[in-house]
Amino acid sequence: MKAEGMPYHWPADTDFAYIELDVLDRECSVCGRRMYVCDHRHRRLHTLEGPLHLTCKLNHGPDPQCRGRATTKSPEMECTIAPPQWAIGGDVLVWIGHRRFSRHWAISQIQAELVDTYGIKLSERSLSRYAEHYQTMRAARQPDSERLRQEYEGTDTIILTIDGLQPEKGPEALDVVRELTRKRVWFAEALISATDDEVRRLIAMAKEQAQALGKSVQLWISDKQEAFVQGIAAEFPGVPHRYCGHHFVRDLAKPVLAADSHAKVQMRRKVRGLRGIEQAVLKPERESARDQRVMIEPAAALPALPVPLQEGTAALSSAAQVVLDSAAAVRGLLNDDQGGPLHPPGLRMAEALGEVRESIQRNLNAKKGDSRPGNWNVEAVASTVVWNWSRASKPRSASMWRKSRKWPRPSIRPRGIARSDGGNFRA
Repeated sequence: MKAEGMPYHWPADTDFAYIELDVLDRECSVCGRRMYVCDHRHRRLHTLEGPLHLTCKLNHGPDPQCRGRATTKSPEMECTIAPPQWAIGGDVLVWIGHRRFSRHWAISQIQAELVDTYGIKLSERSLSRYAEHYQTMRAARQPDSERLRQEYEGTDTIILTIDGLQPEKGPEALDVVRELTRKRVWFAEALISATDDEVRRLIAMAKEQAQALGKSVQLWISDKQEAFVQGIAAEFPGVPHRYCGHHFVRDLAKPVLAADSHAKVQMRRKVRGLRGIEQAVLKPERESARDQRVMIEPAAALPALPVPLQEGTAALSSAAQVVLDSAAAVRGLLNDDQGGPLHPPGLRMAEALGEVRESIQRNLNAKKGDSRPGNWNVEAVASTVVWNWSRASKPRSASMWRKSRKWPRPSIRPRGIARSDGGNFRA
């Protein structure tokens, strides 16, 4: 469905609310005689309150000789509900524009939310056209000189900022000039090439706007691109030009984030084999479940039917559950990329992995000196994990590596459990 020009197909069972509109001023603007209703126009709209059927009474002048008779007058209130030939009301248009330009929703996300919340089905092409209409209306409203003059009556000085935005994919950047004391967008223009002359022209437009309002510019803020620096210095000599705090922190954090990303890669290389550990823990538990299958006592005429226990229904031992929970926690830590420059994810990852290792080590130390428990194989796997982390986290020279190969093997070696270095323990 197109935004205009093509009728919208409504389902036959649509429940409409009905509104009838008439002309408020029924006197002919030419002859002054009272006009009469000559026809009706029916419209159906989507609103946030539900589907709406709008009946508009059309008026003509009574005098055939009057020049105004050729003009049909529509109800004045119609345009306050929806522009001509639209399938949505003004409230839906504002809802679409707010989600698109304030919350930066994608068209597909807006489409799904309209269907789920309000039952409004619109094509992506229609939504794009409505978003463009909203943007055009907002742009036409911003430079209203009378509204700006009223809004800046109590302000003596103003603060201006310029920044290049790229709301959609493509080569063009949108350079926006904003005023910060009243939080107003003064104007925006798409520049294919941000040359010094083009940028200076925008800054000159801001100067003309400030002079028209009779306000002095106290400060300029930008990301200090060379074109911005030169243009502001030429058009606003003596006005301070400050570095934008957001851009400053972002540029300052680039080397920190690069180092943090490298550290995450190194940690992920050391912490490996989680899937093998989980399989090693689950294998004896599954074998134990198979050994404990329950047999149903059959009747005399029926053969015996074994009832196998479904996989995953057997309760895991506490030690096995601890190992599985630890593996799941470690996997979540390795996939954490949130935080930004002020809370680097690599630092959080290192601290969290250290806490997991200390927790496993405390559990192993608590069992030291006890007799071998029934779940000894799980503890052997857990001890292998801690031993592997300790070896991987400490750099060693070639001589130390040769020495480490002479260490005695553990006295308890479970059969068939994979080691962290890729081999298998053998009895």
